[in-house]
Amino acid sequence: MRGEYQHLVDEISAALGVPATLEDRDFGLIAFGAHGDDDADLMMDPVRTRSILQRRSTAAVRAWFEAFGIARAQAPLRIPPDPAAGVFTGRICLPVRHGGVVHGYVWLLDDEHLAGLDLGVPFADPRLAQAVETTSRIGAMLAAEARAGAELGELLRDLLTARPAAVEAARGALREALGPAADGPLALVAVAPWQAGDGEAGPEGSGSALAAQSGVAAMCAVPGSLPDGSAALAALIRLRATSSPAPARAAADRLLRSPRAGRPAPDDTAAGPAPGLAAAGLGTPRRGLVELPEAWSEALSAARAAVAERRLGPVAEWAGIGPYRVLTGLAPERAADPAVLPLLERAHTELARTAEVYLDCAGQAGRTAAALGIHRQTLYYRLGRVEQLTGLDLDDGEDRLLLHMTLKASRLRRA
Repeated sequence: MRGEYQHLVDEISAALGVPATLEDRDFGLIAFGAHGDDDADLMMDPVRTRSILQRRSTAAVRAWFEAFGIARAQAPLRIPPDPAAGVFTGRICLPVRHGGVVHGYVWLLDDEHLAGLDLGVPFADPRLAQAVETTSRIGAMLAAEARAGAELGELLRDLLTARPAAVEAARGALREALGPAADGPLALVAVAPWQAGDGEAGPEGSGSALAAQSGVAAMCAVPGSLPDGSAALAALIRLRATSSPAPARAAADRLLRSPRAGRPAPDDTAAGPAPGLAAAGLGTPRRGLVELPEAWSEALSAARAAVAERRLGPVAEWAGIGPYRVLTGLAPERAADPAVLPLLERAHTELARTAEVYLDCAGQAGRTAAALGIHRQTLYYRLGRVEQLTGLDLDDGEDRLLLHMTLKASRLRRA
């Protein structure tokens, strides 16, 4: 499918005599036309260079272009250059639409070759008419790909969220849709949090081009995956062997660059969770679909751990998240021990951090003081205050364990 898109983009480039670029509606790169020797200066446009090299534009670039109304446009439109935004050369945007829905954009560099191109409808210039017709074919292909991906995504979500009595039926439906790949080595990736619109289940809601480029067999948003009710993204990745999860890590890296990864800032910051970066988690690779719900639980736990403890991420594997393998399985209200609650108040943030680092360092005062950049006497004073606030004895192994686990659990609640 990627080769077909490249062929059509090359058709547009040849028809208009300028290099064209095709991106999905989330500004993920699908295909681009090659530059000729005379286009060397145009290649220095930072926005285009970044799009090609990193296969994605930044959120700021996306917002800048969308301010020109490209998502609503029914016909080609011109966008002027703006060196301050990194757009050294103007663009002509051909919206890729099908069935009234925008699925992506074809971008043309608006140089001297296209200076006299009339964008009025009906198209007087046969070159533009041909480019628009090719763009329509791309739209039909992207729409069909999105529908197929959405169906697979719905089947994956059905399996991951099914009640025990419905698991076998959901597994059978997904196995039939995936074909032979269903019995091969697979890995589940979770990206959390994930911004999913109403009813979004598969690549149509998450970027069909991204799914294909990442080697994703199926992808869906799973509402209510996180304790605060937020959604997470589930991506089923084909592997060559269960011992080689590299394709899953590569897919996770690419998915984290999606503008949908992460929690947006609420309109009223006092009304909801704080905005934050997303992280990805990988479940233990399996062969076949039998243990997929368990793999999803592992992947989601790893993603939550990586959000809470940034040193684990941005991509964390279930095997490497330590105590979070237990803590993510506890209900938030059960992971907050009453003895430690006074230490978790905002006024004692520094003391809580000191206690956590001390316990991370296995109670070694020298290492702890060096990690915090404080004198040993300051450390001992703070640890004494921790004991006063909690009533726990830091020389007692069980008290240390209780304090350590509760502090780690508090990270999950704040994430």
